[in-house]
Amino acid sequence: MTEHLSGRSLEDAREAIVDRYSGLARQALAGQAPADSCTTSEREEEGCFGAARYGADEAVPEAALRASLGCGDPTAVAGIASGETILDLGSGGGLDVILSARRTGTAGKAYGLDASPDMLTLAAANAAEAGIGNVEFLRGHIEDIPLPDAHVDVVISNCVINLSTDKPRVLAEAFRVLRPGGRLGVTDVIAAHDLDPAERTTAEQAVGCAAGTLTLSEYRHRLLAAGFTTATITPTHQVAPGLHSAIVQAGKPAAPDGIVIRPMRPGDAEDVLAIYQAGLDGGNASFETTTPTWEAFDAAKLPLHRHVATDTGTGQVLGWIAATAVSDRCVYAGVVEHSVYVHPGHHRRGIAAALLRALIDSTQTAGIWTIQSGIFPDNTASLRLHAGAGFRTVGTRRRIGRHHGRWRDVVLIERRSPTVEPG
Repeated sequence: MTEHLSGRSLEDAREAIVDRYSGLARQALAGQAPADSCTTSEREEEGCFGAARYGADEAVPEAALRASLGCGDPTAVAGIASGETILDLGSGGGLDVILSARRTGTAGKAYGLDASPDMLTLAAANAAEAGIGNVEFLRGHIEDIPLPDAHVDVVISNCVINLSTDKPRVLAEAFRVLRPGGRLGVTDVIAAHDLDPAERTTAEQAVGCAAGTLTLSEYRHRLLAAGFTTATITPTHQVAPGLHSAIVQAGKPAAPDGIVIRPMRPGDAEDVLAIYQAGLDGGNASFETTTPTWEAFDAAKLPLHRHVATDTGTGQVLGWIAATAVSDRCVYAGVVEHSVYVHPGHHRRGIAAALLRALIDSTQTAGIWTIQSGIFPDNTASLRLHAGAGFRTVGTRRRIGRHHGRWRDVVLIERRSPTVEPG
């Protein structure tokens, strides 16, 4: 697997991919089908890529079908609704853009992003032939999407992410342009986790995955790292020994108006620790009275389960949530303890509830089955918040510790995942 190439290597890889697909576009424009596409009769054959993976109930231009080299139909799994804005990464001849534009209707819009000028020419011609007006085709790379933050409702892609040499950046960009509550629905090629490295390389080369594939667990990890908190990856048909097409669905956390929830970054340190200290100063957040250093905080918190709520206008961090492993013993691998803090000037905006939902989703996606915490009985707002999110009271530890010179009780709460089994 080759990722994070730099300088000339990245540009060379990109140019090679653009040249290949520009050639396929020219073939389609000339009325020829690409040599490695498949027909409907070949639908179940190993290594079959192309429009045969689509249903036959929608009329689209023949050139769009000829140019398709996908491994599935992302428009069938993305749940596109009327009025939504859709972005297709690596839109090729425009097939998925046309289908998306029809599903979202004239109240919505479908963007197609491709790095090949020939593919963009082909896609625009196909959309015009299909009589589709609510589309826009953009030239660019999927690692650098030329759209503003929080601009689209759905990101789709058909067997293109595997072509990127920087897949984490692609997923981070998809996360960035999605609105809060937005979703990713793509098809891609994944590798079996036990595939021998040499066999994996051979299979990838055979089906044109020039930049390598991800395993199911690697894909899930990268989605969580990008900020997606829900992720489902479903293998479908085999495309080569040890390689399968897969449906990849993921969700960006929902948030109150004017707020976005994203992964916590080192640049958030000052805001995060300031909010933390303000909570401690309130007297009901923790036995701690001063915040740790950022280095200590960073070392203790699990990387995939630390989220911040930021103002979409200013970028200011307004709240955060993070989880810590309760033990390094393997039997407690699925049990974490969490903390959630909101800037005192932004209480009662639903920020804490949204952060808690994001943590619940990200931990469940990662296979964590229990979230727990200890709360002072006086902190009734936190107890209500957690009860509303499905936490139960385990019990109360009486006079367990001294805080500002007095002994205090702690209410133990936990949430057991209804979908993740221990072990």
